[in-house]
Amino acid sequence: MSTKKRKVIIVGPAFPLRGGIANFNEALCRALNVAGYHTKIISFSLQYPKILFPGKTQMDTGKGPEDLIIETKINSVNPFNWIKVANDIKRENPDLVIFRYWLPFMGPCLGTIAKRIKRGTAIKTIAITDNIIPHENRIGDEVLTKYFVKQIDGFIAMSNSVLNDLSEFTDNEKKVFLPHPIYDIFGKAVDKQKALEHLKLLQNDKYILFFGFIRKYKGLDLLLEAMGDERVKELGVKLIVAGEYYEDAAPYNEIIKKHKLEKSVILRTEYIPTEEVKYYFCGCDMVVQPYRHATQSGVTQIAYHFEKPMLVTHVGGLPEIVPHGKVGYVSTINPTSIANFIVEFYVHHREELFIAHIAKEKERFSWNAFVKGVEELMEKL
Repeated sequence: MSTKKRKVIIVGPAFPLRGGIANFNEALCRALNVAGYHTKIISFSLQYPKILFPGKTQMDTGKGPEDLIIETKINSVNPFNWIKVANDIKRENPDLVIFRYWLPFMGPCLGTIAKRIKRGTAIKTIAITDNIIPHENRIGDEVLTKYFVKQIDGFIAMSNSVLNDLSEFTDNEKKVFLPHPIYDIFGKAVDKQKALEHLKLLQNDKYILFFGFIRKYKGLDLLLEAMGDERVKELGVKLIVAGEYYEDAAPYNEIIKKHKLEKSVILRTEYIPTEEVKYYFCGCDMVVQPYRHATQSGVTQIAYHFEKPMLVTHVGGLPEIVPHGKVGYVSTINPTSIANFIVEFYVHHREELFIAHIAKEKERFSWNAFVKGVEELMEKL
């Protein structure tokens, strides 16, 4: 398929909004530009009303990308705005509009924009579906998702579990599984000792990392219980928790107190700016994702970029991305199993072996491969 001068618009979060989806959209926009497309992102002026956002702020205070076109103009709760945005897109007449769908709350907004841009045009629509069934269910989710899905021509899922979930909402066969590409937006790796010095941490200690915002389904409580295992304590392992609480911190603090983990759990529980991410990943020995449920995760792809071993739980698409015993471990969802693998990692000195496998395994997660997958799906629409 010729990509000459084709126009693609991505509809979804981007700078100054923060978070993994915004990071992904910017990386995808960049990759499409490299592939020869004219690409831009239409983002949100209001993503969530304050009452629905559990964090401290939705905005990134860092420096925005200077090589991308980002238009901030979608109001998620204003139907008149949706009509205006759809009309603006129709006037540009792109070949393809890619919608990011991650939450039923966005169904009316994004579904209405998609419905209106298709009316009387040849514009094709694809949805990259992070989640079809949300991590935290609410009344009305199914209706909102069905409305959105009905407006879309083709679908991309980044895990087979989401691909299967799509079948509950549509019989459209134009859907594909494309693995989440590696995040390469956080800069080059730095030496472990330099990273620990930057973080003001002792350089001879053992560190595992929990990274990202903290909610119940992310399983930080399971990891803290695993840190209370006497075998883990005897090894002197320390846990870095790097990410903002999106819920009450008290239950986590109680586990720390119960197991006397005050000196072995390092809490950096605030939003980690983009320029700081590399230090947390490069300073640790292994990245741990003790999730209770998941679809795919950007954290695994940051770990791949910095070539860090991973410990994940057997949920969603995580086992597809982290081959057990090759680049890390796939654990059952309980503290004892998690503790077993932490001990195994250090007692048997697996870091070097896993890193060697990661360097090879990461090749299958390129942005070029993702763009080719988008192109192949677009040809079928």
